[in-house]
Amino acid sequence: MTQQYPFFEAHGEPRELGRQHGEQAAEQIRGYLDFLAQSLRLTREQLRQRALRFQSLFEKSCPSLLEEASGLAEGAKLTLADALVAQMRGELAQVTDGACTTFAIGAHGTATQTTFVGQTSDNPPELEHFGYMLKLRPTNKPAMLMWTFGGMLGYHGINEHGVSHFANALGGGPSWKFALSHYPLKRLILEQHSLRGVLQLMREFSVCSNGNYMLADGSGAILDVELTSDGPFVPELQERFLVHSNHFLCSEHACEANFQHSLKDTFPRLDRMRALIDNRFGSIELSDVQRFLADHDGHPVSICRHSHAGPEGPMLGPSGKTVSAIIAEPEQRRLHVTLGNPCENPFVTYSL
Repeated sequence: MTQQYPFFEAHGEPRELGRQHGEQAAEQIRGYLDFLAQSLRLTREQLRQRALRFQSLFEKSCPSLLEEASGLAEGAKLTLADALVAQMRGELAQVTDGACTTFAIGAHGTATQTTFVGQTSDNPPELEHFGYMLKLRPTNKPAMLMWTFGGMLGYHGINEHGVSHFANALGGGPSWKFALSHYPLKRLILEQHSLRGVLQLMREFSVCSNGNYMLADGSGAILDVELTSDGPFVPELQERFLVHSNHFLCSEHACEANFQHSLKDTFPRLDRMRALIDNRFGSIELSDVQRFLADHDGHPVSICRHSHAGPEGPMLGPSGKTVSAIIAEPEQRRLHVTLGNPCENPFVTYSL
């Protein structure tokens, strides 16, 4: 049998949307909360108390998501504080996990004249046990499809307008501040109709830490934004394609002091993905992109990342691996997703 993530679907008003999600993903949510407590070295009660500090920010910035989180808690038979813990993740201890590689290839670079955008999601291997595909049909909002885990209401995905987003952690940069995590924003991005709406949202939504966004929409537009606690920064635009890993590229923050806080393999991964795309540019097919994401140049800390016995990194430990590879086709409203490393498991296709 093909190895693939569980698939859950929910529809309706925010509270009902959350309740259906929580009922279906209760096992993954409970497991993730236990893992988060263990990995952050905090008790479940300590996590709840920290998460409740952010409740007023949810009320102010995204009240519909707070309502959905309440439904999530009901469905999974947990407290609202538990549901908020899932939305804040490592930010409750000001910790960042991840070593992802993202890309976007415009229509002029592909054989089919359509866009490809996506990433490897490199995280602690335990996340494979808590991940799932989630299709949501909110009342009076765009339908959306996400790969997510552990009750996260917003993560990597695509909506019915082709708006797609993927992400990288960033080393260094502006300091942490008291604000919401990136995950509510990721969900709100999937409620937008175009990249114009996404950029406006990013200017208005304050986040506590720094992260990179690889973006596309159904018109074929592509964009990369480094969103920091000081606001959004757009690196110099490349006309042919976009690639990002785990260090800053914008002129404001691309400096040695910040690079010291990034994984050493972020630089060769960026160069390797650029070379792979450039070599096939103009005739890239889906199978090529799948091959790029399974690339082992620099193994084990390659684009397709594997656990290893090396030293602890500043953003991801040696056990970190590619827990999913994801490719979106915005014009077709499709996602192709692997469970774990793409060198070991096939891509499974999901559509809106």
